[in-house]
Amino acid sequence: MLSRSENSNQSSKRASIPRWLAIIVALVFWLIGVPLFYCVAPWAISLFLPRYGWAANHPGPWNLIGLIPVGIATICLIWLMVLHIAQAPERVALALTPSYLIRRGPYAFSRHPMYLSELALLPGWTIFYGSVAVLIPFVTAGAFFNFVHIPREEHTLEARFGEAYREYKNQAPRWFWKIQR
Repeated sequence: MLSRSENSNQSSKRASIPRWLAIIVALVFWLIGVPLFYCVAPWAISLFLPRYGWAANHPGPWNLIGLIPVGIATICLIWLMVLHIAQAPERVALALTPSYLIRRGPYAFSRHPMYLSELALLPGWTIFYGSVAVLIPFVTAGAFFNFVHIPREEHTLEARFGEAYREYKNQAPRWFWKIQR
């Protein structure tokens, strides 16, 4: 276990960038990367199999229901982007684990609202496009997040923030519900 001085020494040795540059990088990721992966890719995948409910290259009334989770997830992703930009320190460490812990906004209801929102886009697009093929990335991403990425990320966050993160884990569920024991 690292002492505080060793930990802060390691933090200062990490590469970092100014806040303004971190915001530009984040905006590129959020405004180009996320839409490409979670909007364009489902559209492209939907072209490979029949689109149920569609007629004359237009979605049917039931397909439009899929836009509800897409809209809610998009609003949540924008909210999360704003929260992260507001919380970013003057210098942002180049690391997969953030140097700050957000506990408000959507993070009060879920420890991983970003992944939850990203995943909510895929069933929405599945319904909108009427394409079973779009479910494959949803199941794959959901399994990856739940069983591989999130446990590793939570372990790293607990190592970085200690008791503050353990307390947060007890208050906010991993996804969106808390099982009472």
